[in-house]
Amino acid sequence: MWPKTFATLVLSLLASVTLAQRPVIFDTDMGPDYDDVGAITLLHAFADSGRVKILATVASTNYEGVAGVINVFNTYFHRPGLPIGVPHRNGIDMRDTQHWTDSILARYPHRIQRNADVPDAVEVYRKVLAAQPDHSVTIISVGFFTNLANLLQSAPDRYSRLGGRQLVQQKVKQLVSMAGQFPQGREFNVFMDSTSSRYVFAHWPTHITYSGFEIGEKIKVGLALVHNAHIQNSPVKDVFRICIPLSKEDADGRMSWDETAVLAACKGIAPFYTLQYGRIVLHADGANGWEHIGKQQAYLLEKATPAVVQAYIERGIMHQPTTSTSFP
Repeated sequence: MWPKTFATLVLSLLASVTLAQRPVIFDTDMGPDYDDVGAITLLHAFADSGRVKILATVASTNYEGVAGVINVFNTYFHRPGLPIGVPHRNGIDMRDTQHWTDSILARYPHRIQRNADVPDAVEVYRKVLAAQPDHSVTIISVGFFTNLANLLQSAPDRYSRLGGRQLVQQKVKQLVSMAGQFPQGREFNVFMDSTSSRYVFAHWPTHITYSGFEIGEKIKVGLALVHNAHIQNSPVKDVFRICIPLSKEDADGRMSWDETAVLAACKGIAPFYTLQYGRIVLHADGANGWEHIGKQQAYLLEKATPAVVQAYIERGIMHQPTTSTSFP
């Protein structure tokens, strides 16, 4: 038997590791694009390393099957029971045209068969947030702002007596989002549901960090994964294998918009980026600008070269299911 003092020390160290895990909710438009696949893989790699604890994975699209697609990846990474939600009321019904979603649904196990099998995304948010310590949760949004706008406007319920904005203010530490183009531009995640984007930009009560279009555009990944003969029977590899040949712009790999948001949220801004503080401005056509006012919002500025970030993300998306990993 271990000496009592040694056992106490070990338990203390284990507790400190658990407490150091950053609690995360992942909000994704999983399909139409497939950088979401790289993003959820990177997220599970960080979770396996002990850096984060995934609380829930929700969709901001509601095409039939999106809940099952997310469940495929959670199951592959040994987290089949992670809460999943979809926007049943006003989600955007948009899926991929490369047929990767139906391909992995046909090939890989998933206990969730239909979107009706899971609750509305706002219910998942409210239930999960209500159970967390104050000012602790990082939300990673790599899709539309539909769920977040609905959450802010949600009413008190059985999970919390707080309205949505108050619940977010009490429980959320930060929102990290792949959204916008800086200092100005018109970006897909923002303009596709510009009503929700506008509401979130104006009413979100905690810090927001944006990873803009210009950040992920320069980071192309997936070729090393596709050509890795040691990785077999992987839904992640299958998606990149299916999709890369179907687009000339992906000849050097798929651009990594969503992965950069996961990277910034889970590992932190340094050493890859610095921040430009201010606030986003949304125009009538869904394009955005930037005002250098305040410090509650910021967008990423490159510090490391895209090649350095690309190598890191490429390593992350080749992560295999495990109970632990040396992924830094």
